Amino acid sequence: MNSDDLEVFAHVARTGSFSRTAMELGANQSTISRRIGMLEAELGVRLFRRGGHGVGLTERGEQLLGYAVSLERTLTDAAAAMRGGERGPASLTIAAQPTIARIMFGRLGHRLTARYPDTRICYVEGLASQLLSRLSDGEIDLAVMYVPEHPGAMQYDALLSEEVCVVAPPDFALPTGSFDVSALGDVPLILPSTHHGLRLLVETLAAQHHFTPHIAFECDGSISLTKRLVMERCGCTVLPAASVIEECAAGRLQCVPLSNPVVRRDVAIAWPQKRAMSEGVGSVVRMIRDLAAELVNQGAWPGTLLREQPVMPAWAV
Repeated sequence: MNSDDLEVFAHVARTGSFSRTAMELGANQSTISRRIGMLEAELGVRLFRRGGHGVGLTERGEQLLGYAVSLERTLTDAAAAMRGGERGPASLTIAAQPTIARIMFGRLGHRLTARYPDTRICYVEGLASQLLSRLSDGEIDLAVMYVPEHPGAMQYDALLSEEVCVVAPPDFALPTGSFDVSALGDVPLILPSTHHGLRLLVETLAAQHHFTPHIAFECDGSISLTKRLVMERCGCTVLPAASVIEECAAGRLQCVPLSNPVVRRDVAIAWPQKRAMSEGVGSVVRMIRDLAAELVNQGAWPGTLLREQPVMPAWAV
């Protein structure tokens, strides 16, 4: 198996047709069919399901397509780097969770287009589980995200840590200054139903500090929906201060950091585990680091500390 084999395989996967692939590649259909057959024989698996209206990927074919896409991007980036130096990668897909995307993506976009005007930039926003899946499939080049309990198929470098706060309606009786973790059991909380992220963080704190979380509502929607439920006085929640900057400034919400102990979530720059970071992508990582430092120092990302070295994930508080 070589890069040419994977290129033909990926082309068939995209078109769903041997004949169309042959026409687009300037070959004949029997040659394409024979090459796919030889590839399947070499790997010992079926890559396509044949049907009357074309072909579709099997489960093992879907797995191989991730490698093929990753290889295509690596070769494209390598060629661009050799030809253009600072031209940057031909395309770049950067993902983030909603709070991080809202804080970073605008400024980052200006810097990327100024430095790499020929690079096609794609932004992706999603929950941690969605980003981890797309990192594993090689669909995302870089993600700025909270470090999950199980990092899975990603490599990451710590970027900063965020203070976690109790977020409440403006008329809810919160203490001044900070909120003791052991008192969380007295607060009606709106949290995700799934056992990850903030839900896991609260349950870990409950086990360590001997209280039972009072779950008023489970919400698996966006952070925007959770904030709306809090503003409608359906309960409180726990979020980083950066998630509620505008709402607190406008008096629609209030937030107080957790204390005894101080609770922090770690934010990292992540990339696919099976892909070496190209020089162009590496320069974007440095750009993200510089931007994060600027945001923290300007107070635009409140409650944060810059990280120099990898740290334990937030769920291990």
